[in-house]
Parts: sequence; structure tokens; C-alpha cells
Amino acid sequence: MGKAAALATVQRGGKVLLVGRSESRLAAAKSHLLEKVPDAIVLTWACDASDETAVQELAESLDEQSEPDGNGISWNGLVVSAAGRAPHGPVLQLTTSAARSMMESKVWTAYHCARYLGAKLDKASTGSVVFVAGILNRRPGINCASLAMANGALEGLTRSLALEWGPKIRVNCLSPGFCDTERFDHMEGEQKARMLENTAASLPLLMVGQPEHMGEAIYYLLTAPYCTGVILDVDGGHGIRQYANPMTDPMRKL
Repeated sequence: MGKAAALATVQRGGKVLLVGRSESRLAAAKSHLLEKVPDAIVLTWACDASDETAVQELAESLDEQSEPDGNGISWNGLVVSAAGRAPHGPVLQLTTSAARSMMESKVWTAYHCARYLGAKLDKASTGSVVFVAGILNRRPGINCASLAMANGALEGLTRSLALEWGPKIRVNCLSPGFCDTERFDHMEGEQKARMLENTAASLPLLMVGQPEHMGEAIYYLLTAPYCTGVILDVDGGHGIRQYANPMTDPMRKL
């Protein structure tokens, strides 16, 4: 989703700094963006954003970032979409350390970035922050308590910062539904295909989300001038979906 948001940005003439834990994945993401927009300005920085000290060092380095012509770059947008592997399981069986890892990778990452990078946004005009939470807070799923906790915390952080930082900085949050991203690439092909098909069949739009759907939504939140403290659902109708098979639902025959 973050890569898709970066693409939406450079396609409109913006500059991006990609931050992630893996240098190889950063390089691949940069190559992807330059393939789509050859003259784009794409910088990268390897950093584990769950490490507060590392984020602080990144913030201090932003003043030194420059375009190819040597001019400094003013940053006016921050997108935090980082999250580790989502731990699933019943609360009575899932280890506390596994649940805690979700909070570390998704919530504290956002908090660190907001604290240290939020202050670096260009306040001469208006700055904008977008967090990425998820539908499992407001439409919980069985064995997904840790995801619900993390997403709920991000929504709370969004609303609090929107009040604290307004009017100069707007803070919003994307709440995506099920999206076919790289996080599922570890799955066996047929298993992944069945999962996507089954999920799509339960949604009003009969399709799962794609990264570009989320990238465009993030870009909207970044640039919408009268939008702050908003949790935007982009979920294909996940929040209203029916789990029963409509063809065999007896209520439809009444």
C-alpha cells in the first residue's frame, strides 16, 4: 500500500522518500517507481521504524536530503503503512509476545514517526499525515484480537493528533479491507487463490482490494484540504458484508 501511495504521488509530480527495514525491497520499490515514472525523484532510507532511536536519526537526516540539483527538499506529507506479520489465534492460546509484536510494528512505529517526523513537515503551507489501520477494528474477526487492538489504537492516535496539530497539520487514517498485497506472497499459490476467491465472494463488490485502490485513497487523504481526523473505509463493503450464502438464505424467500 505504501508503494502504491508513492506511485500515486510521483505520478502527480511529487517527490518521495521510501523508508523500510529491507534495503533490497527498498531498491526494488524504487526501481518499480522509476519504471513507471522515469524522471521521478525517489529517495530511500533503510530503517526499522519500531526502533525509536532509528526514527530519530532519520528525522535528523531529513534536513540533509536534497534533489539531484542540490536543492533541499521540503516535506509536507507523511504516510505510515508499516506492519509486521499479523499474528492470528485465540487470545487464550496466542502468546502475549506475538500479540505485542503487532503493537510494536504497527502502533509504536506510527507513534515514533509522528513524534519525530511530524515536526519536519513543511509548515509554511499545510502538512498532512496518513496512518494505515484496518477494518478488523470495527468489524472484528475471530482469532484477530491483536489486529483489532492495533487498528483501534491507530484510529485513536489519528483523532488525537488531528486535534493537537490542527490547523497546520491534518491527520487522517485509511482503514483498508482485504487487499491482495505482497504480504500474501509467502502462501502457496492454490491456497492463496482460494482465500482471495472466498473473500471476494463475501463482499458486495465481489472483489478484493488492489494496492492501487489503497494508493489512490491515501493520496486523497494526503491532499484533501478539508479532511482531518477521518477514518476512511476502503473495503469493498466489508463492513456491511453478509456471511450467509445469499442463494440459500431463507430470509430472501420471505
